[in-house]
Amino acid sequence: MKKIAVFASGNGSNFQAIHDAVESGKLRAEIKLLVCDRPGAFVVERARKAGVPVLEFSPKQYASKVEFETMLHEELQNNHVDYIVLAGYMRLIGSVLLENYPEKIINIHPSLLPAFPGVDAIGQAVAAGVKVTGVTIHFVDEGMDTGPIIAQKALEIQDGSTEDEVAQQVHKIEHEFYPETLDKLFEGK
Repeated sequence: MKKIAVFASGNGSNFQAIHDAVESGKLRAEIKLLVCDRPGAFVVERARKAGVPVLEFSPKQYASKVEFETMLHEELQNNHVDYIVLAGYMRLIGSVLLENYPEKIINIHPSLLPAFPGVDAIGQAVAAGVKVTGVTIHFVDEGMDTGPIIAQKALEIQDGSTEDEVAQQVHKIEHEFYPETLDKLFEGK
């Protein structure tokens, strides 16, 4: 069974979906740690309520990304973490973690990459008037949403859909698709 650390920065709905899938047996993994770079984010409350150990930190407390990623790497090693699973972690991963977890850092993105990388992908898709968007799960590299794609799932945007409506549909896909894809990846499928 793979041991994972979930990295998140905000509300934590994808963290919750991953946790629920672990608890129900749909995702054969163990969440060893929640890492949050925004102390006080709601995801911290979710993790504590679920009994998942939490590491909260503020990057501003460190002189550099290398310094805080070195601290994170030590914590991940202490917890015997196999994979880092990003779930709304709003920070680019740096060299320390990339070098120590090659093809073991996974991200979910609310578009069909390579379309609409970066922040506000749903807003970008709606503003562009595309008819299809979706969800991409990919390995993390040094770029912004540029790593090798693991899986994608499309969503047809209905005419007249608002950004909020599209966001709700995308999140519904994410909450099912991410745990399913992680389970297949961890099981070598």
